[in-house]
Amino acid sequence: MVNISIISPSVRKGRLSHRAALYLHNYIQENRLACSEILDLDHYRFPLFDERLRYQESPSSEMLDFAEKVRNSDGVIIISPEYNGGYPASLKNAIDLLYDEWQRKPVGLVSVSDGIFGGTQAVTSLQFVLWKIGVWLVPVSFRIPYINKALDENGVPADKETIDTRARILTDELLWCIKARKAVTK
Repeated sequence: MVNISIISPSVRKGRLSHRAALYLHNYIQENRLACSEILDLDHYRFPLFDERLRYQESPSSEMLDFAEKVRNSDGVIIISPEYNGGYPASLKNAIDLLYDEWQRKPVGLVSVSDGIFGGTQAVTSLQFVLWKIGVWLVPVSFRIPYINKALDENGVPADKETIDTRARILTDELLWCIKARKAVTK
């Protein structure tokens, strides 16, 4: 079975982007697409980045757990809220912590915002950072505008048909990339 990690990076009080992580986890499970797990950065509480994990003398157990989960995932979905046109510092911190774990890892991006554009600006800068560290970016992204209306606090969509259709496009591409990566690394 394919293993997908869903990174929920917001550590803000009252965060809305976590709704997208809950939705995708449920969507993947309900459709039996893969095994999925939410890696909630609010639970990890990483310190401010000061060095890559592989160079740290005594990394925390949380850092080692996060690294192992990313390494063992066949693919990753990153949920990104948009804060002032960018993605949250907590996400940059988690990305920079790892290096080898990201190499050629298929990654799909989901962005959310409380406005009409659904996090478009955050995705643009996030794509460049991920490309620089060797991530295999899935060629489609899933944007969710008006997140507070699109998904409730449990990740249940207001318009299930529309949200499911867009989720299917992302997950189909991610699963194709995972399958292709496995075929070439045998």
